[in-house]
Amino acid sequence: MSLTVIITRDVQGRYRGFLGSTMLELAPGVYVSPRMNKAVRERVWDVVSGWHAQLGQGSITLLWRDKSAPGHMSVKQCGEPSKELVEVDDLLLVRRAIKT
Repeated sequence: MSLTVIITRDVQGRYRGFLGSTMLELAPGVYVSPRMNKAVRERVWDVVSGWHAQLGQGSITLLWRDKSAPGHMSVKQCGEPSKELVEVDDLLLVRRAIKT
């Protein structure tokens, strides 16, 4: 089980109701679960990413602890140019896709 964070921006109210039932809402659009297992995290992501595919509004970012990833964190996103965590010279950086 690991710390899981979901951040929503400019999304419909259904996200708030669903995420608020499974996680703590620390600030508007910021949801945290201190001990969410992988299976639950994947089910929650399937629901919110499925809604985003249908509705296409706003953005959703999922962040969780992953010991095999750079910085021991992994990220998934819907609705924004993709971002990737990379380690360069022992620094954790965010690489963003450039829109052309």
